[in-house]
Amino acid sequence: MTEHLDGAVIPTGFDVPVEPLRRAAHYTGEQGCIAEARSFAAHFMGQLRTEWCAEADDRADGAVLLVVSELVTNADRHSHGPYILELEGTDTTVTVSVYDSSVALPRIFPRDPERVGRHGLEIVHALADRVTVERVPVGKRVRAVLKLNGG
Repeated sequence: MTEHLDGAVIPTGFDVPVEPLRRAAHYTGEQGCIAEARSFAAHFMGQLRTEWCAEADDRADGAVLLVVSELVTNADRHSHGPYILELEGTDTTVTVSVYDSSVALPRIFPRDPERVGRHGLEIVHALADRVTVERVPVGKRVRAVLKLNGG
């Protein structure tokens, strides 16, 4: 961006694209990892407010923490190995990605009010604007994009 002041051109340096806030954490699957991932996500949301001036309300915070919980729990239960939580955010969206070593792709089961468990991906789909699952060289990545405040 260039500002003009009494005919003078002053380069401001703001014409460089701004990168989203990105943070990642590695988990071994040991007891307490899911709670650590939630804490990591809560800290990330605080950073997003500070560094990006994101106006995420309590509902957005809760949605991000719940999506993190569900995706990390799935990786913890089904991958039998380490997994990575990656968060990326701007003032309007947060992307939650979980990489794990399992090549088995998650699936959504048909609605069944009598089924106990296996509702995690349903919850993620209900909260996220977009959910993708893809195989990567070491397993798979599940990614959910959430809008902040209807962003």
